[in-house]
Amino acid sequence: MKIGKKMITEEQIEKRVTELAEELNNYYGDREVIVIGILKGCFVFMADLVKRLTCDARVYFMEISSYKLGTVSCGKITIKKDLDVDIEGKDVLIAEDIIDSGNTLSQLTELLKKRNPKSIRVCALLSKPARREVEFEADYTGFEIEDKFIIGYGLDCGERFRQLPYIAEVEIYDE
Repeated sequence: MKIGKKMITEEQIEKRVTELAEELNNYYGDREVIVIGILKGCFVFMADLVKRLTCDARVYFMEISSYKLGTVSCGKITIKKDLDVDIEGKDVLIAEDIIDSGNTLSQLTELLKKRNPKSIRVCALLSKPARREVEFEADYTGFEIEDKFIIGYGLDCGERFRQLPYIAEVEIYDE
């Protein structure tokens, strides 16, 4: 496998993350916000986003996985690392790298609603509408992309390529 065609440049990402942060700043004002990142793919996007927030952002992480048989998710999530904070009565912002099938975020938001937050909003860098299995849209979306296997800016292929400052397709070939 190797890095394929660039889909979104570093400059395009920086511009869009700044725009998303401005939208969030307008929405939250100076309120306290619990920003939850879903490990591992979100970490680059979340760091860049949080640096641009003017609200009182408190950063936490969760790690979630889907039960899989081969490459097919059965649609159930399990929490590998839960929050270290009580979100009852708090504004919550989930920062996610990509919305694919919609299953994970749909189930996660329902789970978090049971913890009685004041609000839950989702900010995703990328969205692949062609892959949706359940109806789910982020409140804030950076880019809609085609159904391609992508890497970079936190997204990986076998834990590789997360460090790329842009988003590219993966070229898979037989060795």
